[in-house]
Amino acid sequence: MKKKKTIGTLLLVSGLTLYLSLNAPESAYAMHIMEGFLPFGWAVFWWAAFLPFFILGLRALRKITKETPELKIMLGLAGAFTFVLSALKIPSVTGSSSHPTGTGLGAVMFGPLPMSVLGSIVLLFQALLLAHGGLTTLGANAFSMAVAGPFVGYMVYKGMMKSTGKQKLSIFTAATLADLSTYIVTSLQLALAFPAEQGGVAASFLKFGGIFAITQIPLAISEGLLTVLIWNWLQAYSSEELSLLQRKMKGAREL
Repeated sequence: MKKKKTIGTLLLVSGLTLYLSLNAPESAYAMHIMEGFLPFGWAVFWWAAFLPFFILGLRALRKITKETPELKIMLGLAGAFTFVLSALKIPSVTGSSSHPTGTGLGAVMFGPLPMSVLGSIVLLFQALLLAHGGLTTLGANAFSMAVAGPFVGYMVYKGMMKSTGKQKLSIFTAATLADLSTYIVTSLQLALAFPAEQGGVAASFLKFGGIFAITQIPLAISEGLLTVLIWNWLQAYSSEELSLLQRKMKGAREL
């Protein structure tokens, strides 16, 4: 029975991963917000907004690895999950793209601050190695994917666990909304940088958000389902690590 359940989980994970891969054509311009696309002032602004979270995230990671070095492998898993999912790109808005983010899992396990570091490292590697994103726009991309998304996912998870007590539904919703919130923030970033001639920032925000929604809503739902499947796998095969996580991490007390 357990063997059949394992095979079924692996098939579902493989199917969702294949779906995300087939909907992510490789393209030279397939980036989050590409290099040089934002005006200089806005690029600096988003760097300044992101850096405080990065510094706090470094402190949080240092504390985790010092007090509980056994959780390093779980941190690596959270970073790898984010890297793999966010590397799948679907060209969307001109100068940008849609893709899963993968930050919800790490936010649920460790809280949002560590993900500000893990997510920004993922974005840096993608900018340097895969030509996804850029260095000047790294602050903006990191703020939307590594800060806004994890904070929303974490707050949604905590709120739903208190109100419903349904863990898997909470994880699904947290991962889905962490993904969607990233693109809401990205739409705002693009709208602020490129306001419409008629209607200004609000009209531009609705335009960018509407275009993103076409690809991002089904992607976010798929990411939520995949995150739950990965969580089920962790419960089956890494129960000791999850138990340690629950005891040591304040952000994971309800896992």
